[in-house]
Amino acid sequence: MNLSEVKTALGKLDKIAFQLPDGSLVPTHFHVTEVGKISKHFIDCGGTVRTENVANFQLWNANDYNHRLHPEKLVKIIELSENVLGLENLEVEVEYQGDTIGKFGMEFDGVNFLLTGKQTDCLAKDKCGIPQKKEKLNLADMSAKANVCTPGSGCC
Repeated sequence: MNLSEVKTALGKLDKIAFQLPDGSLVPTHFHVTEVGKISKHFIDCGGTVRTENVANFQLWNANDYNHRLHPEKLVKIIELSENVLGLENLEVEVEYQGDTIGKFGMEFDGVNFLLTGKQTDCLAKDKCGIPQKKEKLNLADMSAKANVCTPGSGCC
């Protein structure tokens, strides 16, 4: 999700809930301790210089169990960050402390913000010898696409 999608979703909610990939919810007394921009400037394994920018939300729990962040308050925090930090309409990445700090993507199911797992990937597969995935074809479909011998046709 990007920032504008998050703000649109927040405008439809009475309460905010974040759901972890295992289905459990972040405790309702969470804080958003940061809204920011993370810029990554790097070289991939093939030597290509790249940049990535994401908007970052950091979620944190304290022992103040009566704390509840309301949707309109989070919208104000996002808008302040957009104005002060010059945030563009970036994809949102969420940091949340479980056993260690996890980084998540974010989706919305109409009720909860879903924290989605992120994966690493090689960005230069063509330069570091990683074979490309071959297209899987159904043999039954091949005879319709080409002049292929069929069983019992006597062509083989």
